[in-house]
Amino acid sequence: MSRRGLTGLSSWNRRLVAVGVFAWCLITTFPLYWVVVTAFKTPPGVVGGPTYIPFVDFTPTLQPFIDLYQGVRGEFFRTFLNSTIVGLSAAAIATAIGAMAAYALVRFEFKVRFGAGLIFFLLALGAYLLFNNTLGFTRPQALLLAFPIALVAAIIANRLPLPGPILGNEDILFWFVSQRMFPPIVTAFALYLLYSEIGRLGFQLVDSYLGLTLCYVAFSLPIVVWLMRDFFEAIPIEVEEAAMVDNVPSWRIFLGIVVPMSMNGLLATFMITLAFVWNEFLFALFLTNSRWQTLPILVAGQNSQRGDEWWAISAAALVAIVPMMIMAGLLSRMMRSGLLLGAIK
Repeated sequence: MSRRGLTGLSSWNRRLVAVGVFAWCLITTFPLYWVVVTAFKTPPGVVGGPTYIPFVDFTPTLQPFIDLYQGVRGEFFRTFLNSTIVGLSAAAIATAIGAMAAYALVRFEFKVRFGAGLIFFLLALGAYLLFNNTLGFTRPQALLLAFPIALVAAIIANRLPLPGPILGNEDILFWFVSQRMFPPIVTAFALYLLYSEIGRLGFQLVDSYLGLTLCYVAFSLPIVVWLMRDFFEAIPIEVEEAAMVDNVPSWRIFLGIVVPMSMNGLLATFMITLAFVWNEFLFALFLTNSRWQTLPILVAGQNSQRGDEWWAISAAALVAIVPMMIMAGLLSRMMRSGLLLGAIK
């Protein structure tokens, strides 16, 4: 079989490739087109049979969008504001923390003893049972006391020559990425139970800005670490070594040299993280009731006793996806201009 590239194909084969690409574009863009045209239909225009072309098959109307504006379909603007505030906050915090973690994994060598991790698990469980069952502390109080004690003990134990394997940077990175392998339903249910227990202490996390933002930060960190690690590896280390010769502190090297050089990668990672948070449904379903409900929950709830009202669902979905379409357009322009070279593999 010939290994020639696309430029080496005959004119007939290039036409076949062009036809295949065009057909694939039609397949991928048709759902978006269907959402757009459905958002401008009346109820009879939706239930009366398929119509495809505005002003030809049907007369467009703005009534679904008027219903959104007037709050007939729920508090859309408050929900939109919730998604914007939580999404921007979670993406910014996750990008900042994840970038520091990724830089540390690239430039510093870590050694975590498996025995220290085992000590953390056993001590955290044992201390929790001791505080809760023996000393009479409530479950939230036992959790808040047991985990710091276990963490300090594990850090001290990691400095001792414990038997067993020693985990390095690659193992730590795999541990970060492996957090996304858990079924989301398990994590969401566990978080709901944890937030409920903390709420008994007076710290309301269910249906709150802080609770949802912290959840999304933890949810996004593996993606940020994975993406930014590849970008930091592409930055030449000689620049940092020159600063070290002048006794520049590590934190100034990171903030003054590494961050400006990796700004394009940070921006791309921020936008990708924001897209994940913006479209997330399951955690928002478990951890919010009404006050901090996000757009995916509102869009999914656009129905009535008569069934799914697709004109309302399409109008809400169209407004919800427009910001992400703008973000995708900005990201694609940056990628075409080569500004993100090395940021994403």
